[in-house]
Amino acid sequence: MSRDVEYLERLKESRERIERELSQVIIGQKAVIEGLLISLLARGHCLLIGVPGLAKTLMISSLARTMKLTFSRIQFTPDLMPSDITGTEIIEEDRTSGRKAFKFVRGPVFANIVLADEINRTPPKTQAALLQAMQEHQVSAGDTTHTLQEPFFVLATQNPIEQEGTYPLPEAQLDRFMFNLWVDYPSPDEERAIVKTTTSAAIGSISPVLGADEIIALQDLIRRIPVSDHVVGYAVDLARKTRPADPAAPKFVKDWIRWGAGPRAGQYLILGAKARAALEGRPTPDENDVRLMALPVLRHRLVLNFNAEAEGVGAVEVVKRLLQAE
Repeated sequence: MSRDVEYLERLKESRERIERELSQVIIGQKAVIEGLLISLLARGHCLLIGVPGLAKTLMISSLARTMKLTFSRIQFTPDLMPSDITGTEIIEEDRTSGRKAFKFVRGPVFANIVLADEINRTPPKTQAALLQAMQEHQVSAGDTTHTLQEPFFVLATQNPIEQEGTYPLPEAQLDRFMFNLWVDYPSPDEERAIVKTTTSAAIGSISPVLGADEIIALQDLIRRIPVSDHVVGYAVDLARKTRPADPAAPKFVKDWIRWGAGPRAGQYLILGAKARAALEGRPTPDENDVRLMALPVLRHRLVLNFNAEAEGVGAVEVVKRLLQAE
């Protein structure tokens, strides 16, 4: 237990150092950065939604540099094939013996942090190539299964505009992402600072803060953090109230939602709450931590019906009303 207390203190200090390092190249977006750190510590994956030019790629690559992790970017396009992501087998000839054998050439998914850029611009067959990697941390090629190096973290981006010619992620794949994070426009002061710093000769440098082994140890720590039955019950009740067939569901849920969140939502609410508490140096989460995790966890897990679309109601409004009704 004393070692866990030391880890919590080190984690809080490391978070502050990471934020200082990132502030040299990323201005603002503190909530998004916190969401990325929480998801990484909870061994989850993130879906980032935002228009072009908001430094999503720079944010993710900079985060990888603060943690001494390998980084790989995959630009998803309509002609991308599954083997372009996972890797492929080639025939290699031994020059001394003349014998030929298959050799597996690893794809870009074999990295600690994988950026799946504009994931909705590639067909479902290629999107599905990430499923096994995200869930099992493995890639199968032929009759061989290759294990991915830990920690393994997938961040997929989507552009909310220009939806023509795109392939929306199915609900089964959306559910694999722990968080749906919205990358919004910067404030006026932040935008002035962005323009000023990016048009000057000064170039910010990032120093590493954590290594792969330390991150794995912190991920294990998150799993050991105790949670009261009351907080677990609160998270489960919140997820169940999104299901229109549940007796506890409010009337607006029955009116607007066709399918609610599954059990994975409750798991991620608790894991996210535990990681957030740990980042602040607290030994256990409370209800407020769960409430703060509700929007990024539930936003992409609610399937709205025609009534909601006709009334212009989105998933964000439903989640906010659920929290207000508590």
